[in-house]
Amino acid sequence: MTKLEICCGSAEDAIAAWEGGAGRVELNSDLFHGGLTPTVGSLLTVKKAAPGLQVMCMVRPREGGFCYTETEFAVMLADARALLDAGADGIVFGFLHEDGTVDQARCRAMLDVIGGKTSVFHRAIDVTPDPIAALDVLIGLGVDRVLTSGQRPTVPEGMETLRAMIGHAAGRIEILPGGGITPENAAWVKGELGVDTVHLAIQRTAYDRSAMGNPAIYFGGAVYPPEDRYGRTDASDVAGLLARLG
Repeated sequence: MTKLEICCGSAEDAIAAWEGGAGRVELNSDLFHGGLTPTVGSLLTVKKAAPGLQVMCMVRPREGGFCYTETEFAVMLADARALLDAGADGIVFGFLHEDGTVDQARCRAMLDVIGGKTSVFHRAIDVTPDPIAALDVLIGLGVDRVLTSGQRPTVPEGMETLRAMIGHAAGRIEILPGGGITPENAAWVKGELGVDTVHLAIQRTAYDRSAMGNPAIYFGGAVYPPEDRYGRTDASDVAGLLARLG
């Protein structure tokens, strides 16, 4: 059984997760904003280096909500097609109306693109007004899996809702806990919820000194971290967690 889905922000992260023994990853870009659509090049690189790895690709064109313009929606469908053509094993997505309810029409359009590959509705469900009602919609649509923290900032805080979602799903859709899961609490979460798989990022701080000639310069907003460091997955950390999970 798959024990871990590693949330990755780059091809290098995904390859490291594979080298550490992970069987599945969620491939993104820009984890700082919760994960955006990765490039086709990153997926191709992962598939070449780790041919047996299941790669779920995020399709999310921007940060800040899940009610997209028509242009953004068209981009998402095109990105999903391109990623699937490049070897993605599944697509991670989410569409909401302005009132926070699931946009069934857009979900159906994405599911038509995904076809027989795995469909995953992401943590957009955590901002819906009624997670059980949203779950019923996703079950009716035929979505395979939903990623959720139980509508709380972290999975440990959302355990009560997660238990309710798992019980309501009754095997009709997979509930994948994700958000605030760490190597220290992953085994506890799995045991408490009785799930086979948990979703988490495992990253160390890596350094790139090339930008330090002028440390006053920032390439993003003022809340970004210093430009000489970034997060990177290490294979030994993944292997260690898998060993702890047994």
